[in-house]
Amino acid sequence: MLLLCLLISSLLAGPALAQDGVSAADNAWVLISAALVLIMIPGVGLFYGGMVRKKNAISTIIFSFAVMGIISLQWILYGYSLAFGHDIGGLVGGLDFLGLSGVGLEAKEGLSIPALTFMIFQGMFAIITVSLITGSYVERIKFSSFLVFSLAWATLVYDPVAHWVWGGGWLAQMGVLDFAGGIVVHITAGVSALAVALVIGARRGFGTDPMEPHNIPTTVMGAALLWFGWFGFNAGSALAANGIAANAFVTTNTSAAAAATTWMLLSWRDRAPSALGIVTGAVAGLAAITPAAGFVSPLAAVPIGVVAAIAGYYAIICIRGSGRVDDSLDVLACHGIGSTWGVLATGIFASIGAAGLLAGNSHQLLIQLLAVAVTWAYSFAVTFGLARIIDALMGLRVKEEEEAVGLDISQHGEGAYM
Repeated sequence: MLLLCLLISSLLAGPALAQDGVSAADNAWVLISAALVLIMIPGVGLFYGGMVRKKNAISTIIFSFAVMGIISLQWILYGYSLAFGHDIGGLVGGLDFLGLSGVGLEAKEGLSIPALTFMIFQGMFAIITVSLITGSYVERIKFSSFLVFSLAWATLVYDPVAHWVWGGGWLAQMGVLDFAGGIVVHITAGVSALAVALVIGARRGFGTDPMEPHNIPTTVMGAALLWFGWFGFNAGSALAANGIAANAFVTTNTSAAAAATTWMLLSWRDRAPSALGIVTGAVAGLAAITPAAGFVSPLAAVPIGVVAAIAGYYAIICIRGSGRVDDSLDVLACHGIGSTWGVLATGIFASIGAAGLLAGNSHQLLIQLLAVAVTWAYSFAVTFGLARIIDALMGLRVKEEEEAVGLDISQHGEGAYM
């Protein structure tokens, strides 16, 4: 109903908006896409919430809702300006748009949508990126520390990297390709998940106590919302209702399908075709196609999804088997590893609006490789340092007895199944 209202209102406003260089159709599509990305954020909460033990279900789900609040405010106050303000040395945006100053109803330069529409669409990406990281430290982080970490991380990691790639920063100037956030969203989130997991340490009983998912149907529901919302995430990144959006829509679905099927077959060979494995594979495929969605053909999306599933599947086995890192819900494997492959695959398969290796442009693959390496290094170093500082000042972890009773009770005073 909300999407229909947005569409009708935008179309009714068409004649007036057209005078300002705004396309009613494009504006409606991008607003709808922003709403689709918003649906993904509680989808992350449900996806993660079903995978934890029942004593931590509420605390895990509420991370995503809390992020919707605090990062929405951060974004309009100064985050958008840091990401998309006037370029400062290729590293960060200026303070042009503090409090959305100058961000109005007129068409954003070079686009056929209002600056305000562009701002809120990009804001949804900032929110969901912070939400993705929460899967690495569930079941043991203090809620107060989580809030401080999330605000600081968005400011010091997400906003600068978004500027590098999408805001006219140094990677954009080099010609990096990242259609919808493989670098900006998934690599930053996946690598940062590894860094904070190393600082906060493993859960009590990790490797010895059973830590099975308490509600797989909840996780499947979350994955369904993610797959659905991802059409806005990727196709909406065309920033217009055009053929590129249609291509991104189809490649998104194709990669997710290929990855889900591949993961199903891998898990079937080893044990059984688990529901959890199938939906995890779909998410890995969605993360992998994100940087490539508007640049590659639907057929190219098949190997992108297949390789993402294989890489993610064996990355989880290796990380868990090492026993040294408790990335609780496999954020690094699904998002960091999956999208690293996706960014490189963009440099290989790009053929729409850009040329990759197979189209005779080997230089593009080198640019993609540089972007991956720098984003990995920057995200890990800043997140590790930030987590260490917060841990020293206020402590990242809950007390041992609070962890034992569960974060639902100890941090929020309520339980999912009381």
